[in-house]
Amino acid sequence: MALPIEDYALIGDTHTAALVGRDGSINWAPFPRFDSGACFAALLGTPDNGRWRVAPRQGKALQRRYLPGTMVLETMFEAPGGKVRVLDFMPVRDGVPNIVRISEGVEGEVEMEVELVMRFDYGRTVPWVRKQDHTLTAIAGPDGICVRGDVPLRGEGLTTTGTFSLRPGQRRSMVFTWFPSHQELPVAIEPAQALEQTERWWCDWSGRCRYHGPHRDVVMTSLRVLKALTYEPTGGIVAAPTASLPEWPGGSRNWDYRYCWLRDATLTLNALMLGGYSEEAQRWREWLLRAVAGDPKRLQILYGLAGERRLVELELPWLDGYQGSKPVRIGNAAHEQLQLDVYGEVLDAMYQARRFGIGADEWGWELEVNLLKSLQSLWHEPDEGIWEVRGPRRHFTHSKVMAWVAFDRAIKSAEQFQMKGPVDEWKRVRDEIHTEVCARGFDGKRQTFTQSYDRPDLDAALLMMPLVGFLPVTDPRVAGTVRAIEAELLHEGFVRRYRTEKAKDVDGQDSPEGVFLPCSFWLADVYVMMGRRQEAERLFARLVGLANDLDLLSEEYDPVTGRMLGNFPQAFSHLALVNTAFNLSSEPQRSGAQRGQG
Repeated sequence: MALPIEDYALIGDTHTAALVGRDGSINWAPFPRFDSGACFAALLGTPDNGRWRVAPRQGKALQRRYLPGTMVLETMFEAPGGKVRVLDFMPVRDGVPNIVRISEGVEGEVEMEVELVMRFDYGRTVPWVRKQDHTLTAIAGPDGICVRGDVPLRGEGLTTTGTFSLRPGQRRSMVFTWFPSHQELPVAIEPAQALEQTERWWCDWSGRCRYHGPHRDVVMTSLRVLKALTYEPTGGIVAAPTASLPEWPGGSRNWDYRYCWLRDATLTLNALMLGGYSEEAQRWREWLLRAVAGDPKRLQILYGLAGERRLVELELPWLDGYQGSKPVRIGNAAHEQLQLDVYGEVLDAMYQARRFGIGADEWGWELEVNLLKSLQSLWHEPDEGIWEVRGPRRHFTHSKVMAWVAFDRAIKSAEQFQMKGPVDEWKRVRDEIHTEVCARGFDGKRQTFTQSYDRPDLDAALLMMPLVGFLPVTDPRVAGTVRAIEAELLHEGFVRRYRTEKAKDVDGQDSPEGVFLPCSFWLADVYVMMGRRQEAERLFARLVGLANDLDLLSEEYDPVTGRMLGNFPQAFSHLALVNTAFNLSSEPQRSGAQRGQG
């Protein structure tokens, strides 16, 4: 059975990533890209679906950490004979992907074991394995693997195993390399040199951060996670490196998040720019423009790493699912949904980019104008909403608010940056949307906005209304909505998206879920704007406290069992953390103020 989600660590090379368990087992690793078939898929199945374990014969992990300023994982193991540390990392990509594992004796003498189960296509394909010039190779179809190092290996059935002993100061290394099977074996890398180069690269990158407020270590880890989840060739940032980790144990809310969501656009841009990473923000904006280019009526909510549009959703019946959570899905059918809020996210991201001094080109503006033409005829329509529901389309209040944001930001761009457009017409539409939302999305009896028109359900996405500037935080309707969310959606002090236990007719799913961590960060942001600073700080501290020992956050959390849920680590959660940290800091430009009041 797979470890608890919080027991995993992330390593990556800015093209793909792997999850390393506390027990020394790599249970997830797609090659050569984030969205490729996984070579190690035990996370969603059994060890027979692929894994790579390097650990003491008998022992346990004492502690683990990332080496300062890096994504190089150090795990300290204690065994009956002594102690050993294992360093796991992926050198930043310069050619083919590599995973390097270095074991070093610390105390006494420790017997180490290696178990390497190589599979392709999410654990379905067993490769042909052979020894070739002191290199272990595995080939099947388009995929090739070579394993090099100074650890003796032998075959046992369909598994490769090995043992070795370590005394203080002794090191053994293994390098796992994926390559296209039709090509020659890639050039070998030297593990110690690769370690030094990888440490230097990450430390140099971390050294560019200009955040110096509270919880700096956690903010820095979050920014490094965002960098690790960046697909370097294009600048796109995936929502998570994993697929089908459940939002509830044994449930069916299992989705593939290895793609780029437009919904993350503004938060991503703000987090990167406020952190001092203007180059990454510029490349994210450029990815965004390329992805959405084309027919504005065919705007998608998510795209592939290079802007691919067809992300066909499939189920993999040969995988048992994470701790029995089925079905296992790859691809994501939500790319075919209509979600009006993404128009607002794109126009807001473009506006914020101009405020930060990037992206005032005419081509980008022409694209925005065309998007607004499409939205002008679409905003009246029902949609699937921010949560990508698989039930009937509705007039979701948040979707209409974000349609308002799209026109509002276009107006601001025209007025503040002398961009040309039909501003009077945009103002008319903006006012029309605002009037309709306040009339149909507000429940006067309960004094709260609701999830969708003419229905009583609440939705945590309503917290975005003051954050994006739709209404001032002093408006009594905002205060009433916050009170209603506190009364109905708080669970053990954290915010649920909505009441999923009675919402099958909304989202088409019949299983519950945990609390959605970004929503709790939004509540903290609203508290800051309302002047409830102590409550905001307490909530933020509790949220930070949910991170695992490496400061990594998942998408959701079960406060009753203390377990992480959903894909991991989740960019949306880390983005929200960074932005809330800036809101709470003494920085002169707070992210919430920038977005809602610019």
